[in-house]
Amino acid sequence: MHTEPARTTTPITADLIRGALDLEQTPHGVLPHRLPAQARAQNTDPQLAMAEAQPSGVRLVFRTRATSVELDALPTKRTYVGAPPRPDGVYDLLVDGRQAGRGSVTGGNTMTIDMAAGTAEHRPGTPGTLRFTGLPDTMKTIEIWLPHNETTELVALRTDAPVEPVQDHDRNRVVWLHHGSSISHGSDAASPTTTWPALAASLGGVELINLGLAGSALLDPFTARAMRDTPADLISVKIGINLVNTDLMRLRAFTPAVHGFLDTIREGHPTTPLLVISPLHCPMHEDTPGPTALDFTTLSAGRLRFQPMGDPAEVTAGKLTLNVIREELSRIVKQRSADDPNLHHLDGRALYGESDSAELPLPDQLHPDAATHRRMGERFAELAFTTTEPRSWNAKD
Repeated sequence: MHTEPARTTTPITADLIRGALDLEQTPHGVLPHRLPAQARAQNTDPQLAMAEAQPSGVRLVFRTRATSVELDALPTKRTYVGAPPRPDGVYDLLVDGRQAGRGSVTGGNTMTIDMAAGTAEHRPGTPGTLRFTGLPDTMKTIEIWLPHNETTELVALRTDAPVEPVQDHDRNRVVWLHHGSSISHGSDAASPTTTWPALAASLGGVELINLGLAGSALLDPFTARAMRDTPADLISVKIGINLVNTDLMRLRAFTPAVHGFLDTIREGHPTTPLLVISPLHCPMHEDTPGPTALDFTTLSAGRLRFQPMGDPAEVTAGKLTLNVIREELSRIVKQRSADDPNLHHLDGRALYGESDSAELPLPDQLHPDAATHRRMGERFAELAFTTTEPRSWNAKD
């Protein structure tokens, strides 16, 4: 008679998780956070609260001989009033660093967002189960990358063989800490391992901590402090598009805010290679300030599209555009690098420029699609990661 092999339930603890800065105990299990509790306590923005709890770059990592792995998870699905249903979040399975499976968890909580009314309604649901079977019966490293755009509580991990953490001396990899906007978060990427930072990290042979926070790359001091306190061998910050989106500040405030953000990072990482990346090409905001608004006429037709609401004439009054930000970031880095030789600059248009926009236009005028994420990841790996010195940026202004 065929019998199912005995299953081992392994507690999901910090030594099995990479890419998260904090784990919150919940009634169901654990919720990975990409900002620490102290930073979350200082935040009052629901958008940032949602973004940092979406586990972009977060993965379960362990060693095992198991041929079958089950993960119980409680996702929070987002729906938007007037828009088509969003697809379920994607989990990527890697075995010894190679893609070996992909899946989703159905059900879960539901967050219904009415962007016109500015409201959100949360409805509780039940956990679902992700299963991967037929894995090789050898000792191997398993990585389960969580959905980059779907809040995910981890409830239970079951395997048909014991699990052990991957020890630090076995990893021996350079840690890359990156902060950016929804583009770095992975908006419209196909899966968590194909966001441009995840793909670049894989190609560069480094371990990613992704602090790409959708709508929230706003030079927040608590984000800078989180980066200051996070061990890393390489650090990058991508600055610009969200400051225009939100029309958050004028040039007078922008310059000292950038200096302050970099100063804070340098308090904890005085000599760590630090790369400042300016905005990608985005036609609607190259010379037109924000704010950015959703075009509700396209939303009702089932398409998401954004539009600029500023006036180019307002630039003389200090309003920010992408070109203004690029010029100022280049100047700031040039000034600071005279005393900080480990500070570097990369023009974001080297990753996605005007010619790329003509070939691969931004579908909603703001976010790159899956093909563009791949192009950006490949370009960043080629431009920024050096093969001769893995703990240094290769990027040149």
